[in-house]
Amino acid sequence: MTSKLCVVIPAYNASKTIKSVVGGALKYVQKVIVADDGSTDNTASLASDAGAEVIVINKNKGKGNALKKLFQKAIEEGYKSVISMDADGQHDPDDIPLFINAHNTYREDIIVGSRMHEKEKIPRARYNSMHIARFYISFAANQFIEDTQCGFRLYPLSLIKKICLTTERYVTETEILLKAGDMGTAIRFVNIKTIYGDSESHFRPVIDVTLITAYVISYLHIKWFIEAATSNKPFTYSFYNIRDKIGKNKILNGFFQTITAFTTLPAATLFLFEYIVLAPVINNFSSIRRLGCGFFKITVATYMLPVLLGVTIIEKILNNMGFQFNFVDGFIEQFYPHLWG
Repeated sequence: MTSKLCVVIPAYNASKTIKSVVGGALKYVQKVIVADDGSTDNTASLASDAGAEVIVINKNKGKGNALKKLFQKAIEEGYKSVISMDADGQHDPDDIPLFINAHNTYREDIIVGSRMHEKEKIPRARYNSMHIARFYISFAANQFIEDTQCGFRLYPLSLIKKICLTTERYVTETEILLKAGDMGTAIRFVNIKTIYGDSESHFRPVIDVTLITAYVISYLHIKWFIEAATSNKPFTYSFYNIRDKIGKNKILNGFFQTITAFTTLPAATLFLFEYIVLAPVINNFSSIRRLGCGFFKITVATYMLPVLLGVTIIEKILNNMGFQFNFVDGFIEQFYPHLWG
């Protein structure tokens, strides 16, 4: 047990699983805080009966909003770190000691649960999206992150206080990784059990992946714009910088993300040009140079994104016609490789 660490759980209509998740977590920590995110079932009462402190959010506003309220509550109650878990039973509470042990060694780092060691247990389409996500998110965070989409994590709250969180829903977890890594924080991982049960996921594959992708693209535009013109500046995030100011205005943020999405290919070409031409003058793009992967591979991968979409559509059509083809996996392995040592 540790008195300075608690478990936080965003929950929405999780009446089937919340009691076992809370009870399992309380075997390893003294406090569990659940944010009931506008549930229409008895999630809140079941969580309370299981021993959790419950924050009731009257209207469903998504995981990001719930996490922010949980962080604030844990800070107010004097906790130094939190372990975030999902309420749907896809995170095994018996893996909590893995996070605590890693935290005891790396007190200031984020610890993320990784399921990538059990690829065969992850639905194929989900694994492929996770693979591409970590390719770009790792660049933004200045380090390789094994599993960027797992919500089973340990966060030092001193770090959370230094980050201005402007996003909502599932984007918030990606935002934390980008900004923490881009201010020099190490992000480590522990291998956890890979569980895809019968519980209904509230993750919307098309909408939420699109929102996460749009945010990552817009973040990289600003990061690489700064790095292109500066020498030895791998870490570009500071509290309430220009990306945060844009993110605080929903209309401006939507416009900015739309523009950056539609200009991704020419921007990649421009960044590659600056990477090559300005190299003799300044040590620009120092984060990329430190990773040792070069910008050409990033540019090629970016140009392959619309091709990947086409390949995915063709494969799906052929499979629906009764043919069994698998073009996508090999395409992803070819153009979105593991570039880090």
